[in-house]
Amino acid sequence: MWKIDLESSKWVTFIVFWLFKNVSCNSVAQKIYVELNNTVPCVRLLNATHQIGCQSSISGDTGVIHVLESEADLEWPLSKGPNPPYMVLLESSLFTKSIMMKMKNASSRVAGVVVVPKTSPREFSPHTTCPNENTGVYTETYDSNLAHCNQTVWNPRGNGLSYEEFDFPVFSLKEDNETEVIKQCYFDHNRVVNGSGPQYPLCAMQLFSHMFAVTDTATCMRRSNIDFSSSPVMVCDPLGGYNVWAFIRPYNSTAFGHKENESVVIAAARLDSRAFFLQDSTGAEGSVSGFVTLLAAAQALRQATQEAPPTRNILFAFFHGEVFDYIGSSRMVYNMKNNKFVIDLDNVHSILEIGQVGVRSGSNLFLHSDPVSRRNNTVDDEVTNLVNNLHSSTAGLNFSFVESGFSQPLPPSSFQRFLRARAIPGIVLADHQTAFNNRYYESFYDNAAHLNLTYPSNLSPEEQLEFVTDTAKSLTEVATAVARALFKQAGGNDSQVNNINADPKTVTQMLYGFLVRSNNSWFQAVMAPELKDVLQPNPPQYYVGVAKSSHQANALTYLVQYLLANLTGTATNLTQSQCKKPDELPNESTYVYSYLWVQGMVPPNSTQRESFCVRTAVRRVMAVSPAFDLGDYVSKEYSTWTESQRKFIKARIFLVASRDLEMMTLGVGVAVLFTSLLVTYFVSTKADVLFSAVREPANAAY
Repeated sequence: MWKIDLESSKWVTFIVFWLFKNVSCNSVAQKIYVELNNTVPCVRLLNATHQIGCQSSISGDTGVIHVLESEADLEWPLSKGPNPPYMVLLESSLFTKSIMMKMKNASSRVAGVVVVPKTSPREFSPHTTCPNENTGVYTETYDSNLAHCNQTVWNPRGNGLSYEEFDFPVFSLKEDNETEVIKQCYFDHNRVVNGSGPQYPLCAMQLFSHMFAVTDTATCMRRSNIDFSSSPVMVCDPLGGYNVWAFIRPYNSTAFGHKENESVVIAAARLDSRAFFLQDSTGAEGSVSGFVTLLAAAQALRQATQEAPPTRNILFAFFHGEVFDYIGSSRMVYNMKNNKFVIDLDNVHSILEIGQVGVRSGSNLFLHSDPVSRRNNTVDDEVTNLVNNLHSSTAGLNFSFVESGFSQPLPPSSFQRFLRARAIPGIVLADHQTAFNNRYYESFYDNAAHLNLTYPSNLSPEEQLEFVTDTAKSLTEVATAVARALFKQAGGNDSQVNNINADPKTVTQMLYGFLVRSNNSWFQAVMAPELKDVLQPNPPQYYVGVAKSSHQANALTYLVQYLLANLTGTATNLTQSQCKKPDELPNESTYVYSYLWVQGMVPPNSTQRESFCVRTAVRRVMAVSPAFDLGDYVSKEYSTWTESQRKFIKARIFLVASRDLEMMTLGVGVAVLFTSLLVTYFVSTKADVLFSAVREPANAAY
């Protein structure tokens, strides 16, 4: 018998810990799974009536990978394949409404779908044919003949895929290397040869995207408001962001309501876009072409409005969340109606909105007006005056404005929300006379390539930033005409009009930053030092996202805010500390102006930026649907869109054994377990024999 004293046991323990400390071992999970890190999920959205989008089960969904090579190849995962459910991998050319609906209708055999974006199809729009039809001005009570796009179907290519509900996860892969790993795993283990099924082990994929919210917005908001603890769990969040706006002559930002003897012309554009995969939204034609044009027009007006101020004020307004039932514009109208904005609706003289203007089919841009409000002679006269101002503003430019037709309704636009509140003269400027020219409306194909934003291959990123593309030249002319027309509409002196010209360099830099690479030298220079991390080597995200209460906007909002400030504001000599507390200085007031400390450019032969303080009239205000202020989650007047909360998003692949092997492994494991229990029981009953200790003599001396 061995006798182990206390000292010996200490040494044994020390040696065991030392061995474990110095032996490195890989996680079992890392040996089994290959994690896919660059994925974008389809998520669940809800409104007053239903839910849309995708989700996995609470423990994730797993299926054998099948690479779809043609629509005819669907037969294998939907009926013939012997190893359901299947995780279907398809390229974007096969990401169609018909294929997705076939898989939806056979969801018991489909565990999920993974989309690999490749070349753009000829056309693809997952949006509806009549965008925002229930929250625009054209209702049954306003004019039943114009309601629900009865007269003009604006988006005839729309297949409504983004508004379907799928009870399996759908992911988009953004990394080419990960795509190749999955395909290689499929070809090595899963590929069907001569119609016969593959042999085990098979390559499988697991997707996690379980959503907390169900049914509709009213249900999820009610559950979110049930306070079972000190930190209640939010089930869903309202969609929302921030509007950005600025007057050429600022008002006191704390003095809300009507302004006597003040008349304001509003120049508007929308910021946001969407796609089936919300984080892949780009909106080159859908939103960027419009707000870049308006930013360039604001810069072109800066000098003229300072040298010869027009009699009317001009408000530049950039609305967020417009794709989801006009969140941003309905918020501004609501605030104006309830004396929560610096002006009210009675101060609004007229509106000029810049819509989709990047894909012209000829030399014309079209002027859309509302035929119902124009039945009022006063409104019609002012609309006619605005049309004339626009016509005369194209002198010397390479395009013309053409009225779309007196009886045709307005296209989907923020202007419609103002008309719901009051008959206001206005025009929506667009590159389409009837249906959209945009072949990729609200899809991830509406990107830089769609606007023909191409650069010579030998240019560096900084050289591309400065390269003036044909698209930039075209939008510069549109911005020039818009700026001149706004100046005339605001009562500006005609002698100044020909001096108003947009800058093509500014336009090309904005297009590059918003559609190619936001992390460039110009965007770095106009941003605050603490916001430099919002700049990325790709475009910003155009999905509005959920409303944040921490006063933090998304990257797109910050970019537009700081660009508008730099393009229309004034560089001051204030120090950084003075810029943060300008009210302590004479002749400075945060009630009238905002003060932004920006990084500035890096001079040649230097490594230090020349930072400075910008005094600007630009403001940023929360854009959340009034329905959530009112607690009216079934509202028919305002947007009720929310986004579901979720625990985590994850995707991974691994090899799965046959069912027989799994059962055999389970059986062996159970046998080993019972054998262990029997051995343990036997050892326990015979412990006094097996482990009897040697006693020390009673008379031992120490």
